[in-house]
Amino acid sequence: MKKKSHKSSMLAAAKAAFPHTLPVMAGYMFLGAAFGILLKDNGYGPIWALAMSMFIYAGSMQFVAAGLLAASFSPWTALAVTILVNARHLFYGLSTLEPFSGMGWRKPYMVFSLTDETYALLSSMNPPSTAQDYDILFFISMMNQCYWVLGSLLGSLAGQWLAFDTAGIAFAMTALFAVILVEQWLQAEKERAVQGFLKAHAPAMIGVGVSVISLLLFGPDRFLLPAMGGLLVLFAVLRKYFEGVVAA
Repeated sequence: MKKKSHKSSMLAAAKAAFPHTLPVMAGYMFLGAAFGILLKDNGYGPIWALAMSMFIYAGSMQFVAAGLLAASFSPWTALAVTILVNARHLFYGLSTLEPFSGMGWRKPYMVFSLTDETYALLSSMNPPSTAQDYDILFFISMMNQCYWVLGSLLGSLAGQWLAFDTAGIAFAMTALFAVILVEQWLQAEKERAVQGFLKAHAPAMIGVGVSVISLLLFGPDRFLLPAMGGLLVLFAVLRKYFEGVVAA
């Protein structure tokens, strides 16, 4: 009876989680397909797309990795790019220490599956307080990855069967981050009356400012690493100032 009750509880949690994931599903199916097509264009088939999306699962870094696989291999460059591109996850991890504290056996997966969109979705929800709340968070994270894996696989398969002009397809992830920036700006507007314009919009303005300065100093082919490094240092130094801003 207890086993049946647990199964029913998990099913209820999955049903409750699914509506929250619909916006991510729409984006991940398309972006995952774009990644699969790009990877296939670089000479790596469906098995590679499936494995990378299952075991790496880092959207923007997967797009970067597709380019690294096609270029001359440089392990130190790959390491530096990976650390800097994914450095923002340091801040995600710090802010989820408390919400994930009651996740039990699910906690390692929750840490692994914490993408930008999943983090934004989980942050917008009420802090978990019951066993079902934790189940809902788990299913949201798992469903989001399933969308990405399925999109990547379908994109790679489509790339085998159909001819695609892949020019500009790598811009899909850039476009996604532009949308996230706009959403963050609009969300910060809600806190403007409490925090003031500067504090509410400081993260976005610093991100744009450091990126533009790096672009002017290092050029379009070399600005990414200096920009990511500069942002990592600045946000680490100003972390206490920004407490509550990112979550807002």
